[in-house]
Amino acid sequence: MHVFIVNPNTTASMTEKIGEAARSVAAPGTAITAVNPEIGPASIEGHYDEALCVPPMLACFERGFAGGADAGVIACFDDPGLYAVREITAKPVVGICEAAMLAASVVASRFAVVTTLGRAIPIVEELAQRYGMADKCRRVRAAEVPVLALEEEGSGAQARVKDEVARAVREDGAEAVVLGCAGMADLTRALTAEVGVPVIDGVAAATKLAEAFAGLGLETSKVGAFAFPRAKEIEP
Repeated sequence: MHVFIVNPNTTASMTEKIGEAARSVAAPGTAITAVNPEIGPASIEGHYDEALCVPPMLACFERGFAGGADAGVIACFDDPGLYAVREITAKPVVGICEAAMLAASVVASRFAVVTTLGRAIPIVEELAQRYGMADKCRRVRAAEVPVLALEEEGSGAQARVKDEVARAVREDGAEAVVLGCAGMADLTRALTAEVGVPVIDGVAAATKLAEAFAGLGLETSKVGAFAFPRAKEIEP
């Protein structure tokens, strides 16, 4: 089985971290390919960045599925372009926000999300509504760290994330905590041990869901919303 993962930003160090997180949970025999576009924003921190990242991300997925990938993962917590990617393939495609919230809803009756910047809070809240998780997602917190600070040694970003995760458990009554950025993928085990509740990384959750759906032979429905795009001329 081959799971194809696209980090929609152009930061290669984050893509490498994402690939490592996926391989750490992938089943024996599952090949993981993690890539990022060569053009687009270096990080995704709002609607503008999301809009910029989608066309080059779509091109990455087109190449991945043409090369025989069995499932796809969008490795950005905003799940940018998720429905568009589902239109271009019958293979299962999973977003890391959707996967992480689904996982949290299984192992806990209520959860919190810790994301990067405050501007991401309404975006994540809207996704929780879309995915039917608003009643279980009790709060979205921001560590107030830029995405790329997670890649910088000595930035203090990881300590801020850790503090917000602890506060989510202590103050919000969260029974699980979802990490709201693919750049946090390497923090889950240490944080779970420290705070005593499941701390969930969307990259790992999406990888396992993608494996499961592909293994079940589930395909994206091509009747209705996720039908293949209609053929038409698109000006370069």
